[in-house]
Amino acid sequence: MIPAIEEKETQTLATLISEYVAYNEWANKRLVDWLASKPAALMTLELPSSFPGMKGTLVHIWDCQRFWLAVLRHTTIPASFRQGFDGTLDDVLTGIIEQSEEFTRYVASLTDAELQEEVLFTTPWIDGIQPRMHFIMHCMNHSTYHRGQIITMGHTIGLTDAPMSDYSFYRLIG
Repeated sequence: MIPAIEEKETQTLATLISEYVAYNEWANKRLVDWLASKPAALMTLELPSSFPGMKGTLVHIWDCQRFWLAVLRHTTIPASFRQGFDGTLDDVLTGIIEQSEEFTRYVASLTDAELQEEVLFTTPWIDGIQPRMHFIMHCMNHSTYHRGQIITMGHTIGLTDAPMSDYSFYRLIG
């Protein structure tokens, strides 16, 4: 016999996108907690990937989330870490969590209409107009992609105990 399904709150675009951004924050926190439990020297090992090492990849995630949040808010784009980042590992771990929390708060404040609002963007790569929700999903997907790279880099150096961070797992326990 199948248990009765509880009546749940109706999902709207705003609740769905907000939940996905909260998932990104949760997954980033799990990754950061895992990495913080490992020897710091491993974070700066040069490993083959999109960016040199786990710290460099974390900096990239943080940098991109900062960039896209500024685009979404129509605020000045922060100076990119591409010009160099001389902060510590703790700076990166703290920064990515604080930025993820800021992104979550911002998206939670948006209505369905604001999520669908067209946003003009200018980047070094491409210019255009898209609904705000598309930028949000792009940024969250981008962070997920690079979290996977970090876990793969960890595997190459023997760190095989990465925490589960799949969206469905978050939905079940989050």
